[in-house]
Amino acid sequence: MELNFSDLATTDYGNVLSREHFFDLSIRPLWQHMKRISGPAYPVQLAPGDNLMLHSAIYSAPEGSIVVVDGVDCQYAVAGGNVCAVAKERGIQGFIIDGVIRDLGEITKMAFPVYAKGVFPVPGKKQQFFEPGMPIVCGGVRVCAGDMIVADMEGIVAIPQSRANEVYQMAKEKLDAERGMQLAEWEANHRIKIQKALEVAQKRNHSV
Repeated sequence: MELNFSDLATTDYGNVLSREHFFDLSIRPLWQHMKRISGPAYPVQLAPGDNLMLHSAIYSAPEGSIVVVDGVDCQYAVAGGNVCAVAKERGIQGFIIDGVIRDLGEITKMAFPVYAKGVFPVPGKKQQFFEPGMPIVCGGVRVCAGDMIVADMEGIVAIPQSRANEVYQMAKEKLDAERGMQLAEWEANHRIKIQKALEVAQKRNHSV
């Protein structure tokens, strides 16, 4: 059975994955009440002030994928309303952009998920070529083609393709265990855990 990674929140993956898998908080949903999205990454590298490869990616990215973009800086918009409309029509799940876009009103109206650093009205040029689908760094995270991306109001995570099923199962098992716990039971376990952590921390302080 194919796993639906959107069944779990990024906080659930945060319970089982380390910090380096999570994008910088400056990359955020650009309109309210955006649904959680998940899908295999299609990485796109851009040059400063140039958006050629993102505009190309809306035709080459597989259906169901999430286009993840290293926009390098925030000096020029790398995408706008028409680019997002074509991407949505082709079945792309959304954009994760370390950079800025424009035409936010249009994008909000069409309800196309875009996570980015913000908006800026001036578009970049279309001159610089990069090999499509090569590994990039976006929001401080190394992303390879096929890595599983999950994005929601809490953040964005890139799960390595080789570990995706394992990480999903770990996160789901932990969530299921906590869901089956009454608050009183959770509090009792939490109290013990915190007391032990305090004792270790106090010993460490005294030994310094």
